[in-house]
Amino acid sequence: MIGVLPGIGAPTAIALLLPLTFSVNPTSAIIMFAGIYYGVAYGGTITSVLINVPGESSTVMTCIDGYAMAQKGRAGAALSIAAIGSFLAGTLSIILLMTFAPILAQFALRFGPAEYFGLAMMAFGLLTVFGGGSPFKIVISTIAGLLISTIGLDVVSGIPRFIFGQPALLAGRFHRDHLRYFGLAEVFNSIEEPEGAS
Repeated sequence: MIGVLPGIGAPTAIALLLPLTFSVNPTSAIIMFAGIYYGVAYGGTITSVLINVPGESSTVMTCIDGYAMAQKGRAGAALSIAAIGSFLAGTLSIILLMTFAPILAQFALRFGPAEYFGLAMMAFGLLTVFGGGSPFKIVISTIAGLLISTIGLDVVSGIPRFIFGQPALLAGRFHRDHLRYFGLAEVFNSIEEPEGAS
């Protein structure tokens, strides 16, 4: 239910349901939190497919194909594919994580600033390769996203960056509210071209 509500992601859902775990043992609480996380991750798919508004940031890409299928009358198939894919990928990833976690942990401890910088540059470089459309627009969008992500408190030093005296930006509210823009775009699009209009 929480995943269906746009803008309320898994961290908020876990924070809201935290009091339910006060009387259970830690293992059961972690299992419950994992269930909430996976449930919210799939719940956001429902709004992505049906009304083209992502329930959370991880379901943004589902809007592209899922909503197109829903417009062709195949919403059930899109939701089924998402559910089956989520179950299979989640199960497989948990098994692989349990198997390779010790090896990955030792490998990750060797990472330093140069390796993190190299990974970040590789990710941004791949955006221009895999992104559709004009590479210039992709580069501009990437730079704009990087600039927006620097607004708020620095997670390492706790120093405020680019808040310009606005307390709302200090709390990182700008980052939480970005999903509203997806919803607004879809509302304005529906107003401009109502369903059933020819």
